[in-house]
Amino acid sequence: MADSPAPSSFVALMRRYCLDYTNRHDVTQVPGIMEPDYTLRMGQHVLSGRDDMYVPAASAQFRQFPGLCLTVHQIVSNGERLAMRFSEHGRSVKHASRAAAWSGIGLYHWNGTKLTANAVEQDYYSRKLQLDGAPADPIEPPATAPWDVVDVAANPRAEAAVRSLLESGTATDALNTDDAWFRTSAQPRFTDATYRVDDIFSAGDDVAFRVVVDGTYAGGLPDAQAHVGKRTQHYYVGVATVADGTVTAGRIITDRLGLVRRLAG
Repeated sequence: MADSPAPSSFVALMRRYCLDYTNRHDVTQVPGIMEPDYTLRMGQHVLSGRDDMYVPAASAQFRQFPGLCLTVHQIVSNGERLAMRFSEHGRSVKHASRAAAWSGIGLYHWNGTKLTANAVEQDYYSRKLQLDGAPADPIEPPATAPWDVVDVAANPRAEAAVRSLLESGTATDALNTDDAWFRTSAQPRFTDATYRVDDIFSAGDDVAFRVVVDGTYAGGLPDAQAHVGKRTQHYYVGVATVADGTVTAGRIITDRLGLVRRLAG
């Protein structure tokens, strides 16, 4: 019987990231996981610097959600790049201990030893609705064996299929956006829009990506109707699965809350 492929070393590092650091709220683990110049990109924001920028931001999150948990739903890795789809959930001490659960996707870089960068989006729009009084969202089932994921070689054809779809701005029911996996999800609409693929990589038939949208806001979000007609940018990350050149499944997480704030600014 042939030996099974060895689990990914990148995944092993992410196991430490999720279990030893995030779920234990133990920022003393961070120097062993991230390089000093670690850079986090979320929406229009860039936090560069592990100790001066990242750790204080993470510590503030842990203070707001003292019981914060991270649940992993999907990991894909080609050995050089890794994407992780996850949920975070807990109760906020700033909001009368209201509970919330929200989804996220991160696209990670490493240097073979430690993390160097992450482009991530988290569905803070849904989180805000819950913290403002809506019932807590359900949490998707965890991945069955996330820490046994093996590296899979990149697939340029799958990447090309996803890039073509994204750059066209074509919607597809195969991709669930934000909280659309369990309810009707309010999404922004744009006219005169361009869609720039800012990052893309694959692991077999799974393709991870980050997209920057530049367009005129045309509505869709109830709390931004006053800003219809304003030119702005929107950001999202996702993971899609391709079969026979067609996107058949996947998830996208967008910067809706950031968009509302940009439009109001």
